[in-house]
Amino acid sequence: METLNRLTCRECGHVYPAGPMQVCEQCFGPLDVDYRYDALAGRVTRETIAAGPPTMWRYRDLLPVDGEPPVGVNVGFTPLVRARNLADALGVRDVWVKNDAVCHPTASFKDRVVAVAVAKAREFGFDTIACASTGNLANSVAAHAAEGRLKSFVFIPADLEPSRVVGTLVYGATLVAVEGTYDEVNRLALEVGDRFPWAFVNANLRPYYAEGAKTYGYEIVEQLGWRAPVHVVVPCAGGSLMTQIWKAMTELARLGLIDAPVRTRVHAAQPAGCGPIVTMIKDDTDVCKPVRPNTIAKSLAMGNPGDGYYAYRTAKASGGTGEHATDDEIVDGMLLLARTEGIFAEAAGGVTVAATRKLVERGVIARDESVVVCITGTGLKTPDALASRLAADLTIRPTLAAFENALAKCWK
Repeated sequence: METLNRLTCRECGHVYPAGPMQVCEQCFGPLDVDYRYDALAGRVTRETIAAGPPTMWRYRDLLPVDGEPPVGVNVGFTPLVRARNLADALGVRDVWVKNDAVCHPTASFKDRVVAVAVAKAREFGFDTIACASTGNLANSVAAHAAEGRLKSFVFIPADLEPSRVVGTLVYGATLVAVEGTYDEVNRLALEVGDRFPWAFVNANLRPYYAEGAKTYGYEIVEQLGWRAPVHVVVPCAGGSLMTQIWKAMTELARLGLIDAPVRTRVHAAQPAGCGPIVTMIKDDTDVCKPVRPNTIAKSLAMGNPGDGYYAYRTAKASGGTGEHATDDEIVDGMLLLARTEGIFAEAAGGVTVAATRKLVERGVIARDESVVVCITGTGLKTPDALASRLAADLTIRPTLAAFENALAKCWK
């Protein structure tokens, strides 16, 4: 790729040729894709982007993929919904919902990162792709591996929601259920990756995988008419999406596509039962203290987030902060979004809505400022989170008289 220069260590700056690796051999810092931004300046314009397909691949010049993408050609460019009803409920003038609950093909933003990772796996000649996952990534890896004619191994916690398990097995992946937390699953997956010559999307392909998340941020800006919002509230598990949304906006400013400097404040949202990133931000410390997850938001249940330190730095750099949400608040957030905007988000979406409400109540988000609420997956994958709160209002015999009698009792 002529605009892809190399991999560069985020910490010490050591440079490596582009290849399947994620950690600096000098300081063990994470590796990032490094672009020739001078070659991109003038070549990537609002007009060239608008002329591209209505998918994430309209930003192909800003992604580390050679040629036409071999998988995931319909991923991305999901709706940015003007959420007037939700705005009224929160008491804020201008709320938008970036809705990756309808992302193709597996209804989560993970389709963006996996499409890029699988494309790179094909470029590097791998025949097997793998991951450790709390659910959405498992679904997406299995689906894109099937499309790309690759074998796939997916490692998950054994107590994952049945809907996510089925949503992985349907694509023919080899599913490995591990009796432990996600962090224990991930540790095992890393050991497997050292033993077998496979492409692990969130390990040896991580620099490329992470780049796919930038498209979520690009789309927010483009869909707002090439302006950055005042606030973005992002659900955090490992923390990568938060860092990549910020990177997307700073790249667009660097290329002259939006005003510089970027003034968007990026906020982290996490469940109270697994919120080490938000705790770092609130305590203003760069030390991440791992926790043992205890939350209904299983897709965010990473007790030792890989990008926690960098998510904290993103909040600091952008002037953002963070908020936790209890399980009850998560359910309330899911119901509020569904009943105001008709959007059924997974439990992670309930976390984001609940955190947004708290940020408004604290005065962090002013009532006359714009805020984008990030929804990263569909609620159809996590219906169990609502099971105790939802039930039929009327149970009757199949007669009109029975209905009228029941209705009369309701009115009383």
